[in-house]
Amino acid sequence: MFAEVPALPVVVPLAVVVLAALLWRLHRRGMLTVPRAAVALAVCVYVAGVVANTIFPIFLDKPRGDARWSAHVVLTPQVEYEMVDAVTNICVFVPIGLLLPLLLPRSSWPRLLLAAAALSAGIEVTQYATAHLLGGGHIADVDDLIFNVLGAALGLLALAALTRVPLAARLVDRFRWSPEPLRAGSAHPQGADAPSRSAEPGWSPRRSG
Repeated sequence: MFAEVPALPVVVPLAVVVLAALLWRLHRRGMLTVPRAAVALAVCVYVAGVVANTIFPIFLDKPRGDARWSAHVVLTPQVEYEMVDAVTNICVFVPIGLLLPLLLPRSSWPRLLLAAAALSAGIEVTQYATAHLLGGGHIADVDDLIFNVLGAALGLLALAALTRVPLAARLVDRFRWSPEPLRAGSAHPQGADAPSRSAEPGWSPRRSG
């Protein structure tokens, strides 16, 4: 029998440390509220679950063998890829699409999807490394990356649809890690409430020519 590293003693302390760091960050920025703390807790629970189910099991004394670098990696899409794996990878990253806009409320969709892709790629690279170095039981697969990003996109769409309802939008704003609420249809955080220059005393438009 090989010495398997148990997941819980690793991921639970990791989640606690990350939660403490996130709460401290909110506190330092003067944004610590119960809804935002709930987002921090959700992030930590989610990350702990993803690490436990995508990185583990790993072994300390399992022989690495002489497998080639191309082992434990699939770089061609749709090679013996099952539908259940596709659905699983989509579902796993839907929460990413819901959480990232709360954590990074002023980021555009392309940047959020790029962040999701980077996270998925990080998981795949770690799986590849642990498979070769620590006897991990996972395979790095480009299809996982593709369907992870698709899941994140679905999460973004779901949150965008939800925030089209004014009451839901105000509720979601309470969970965003932003010092000011974002208003629909405006790139400025104060939106329509921002004072215009024409309203400033002593200002008058300059005539051209």
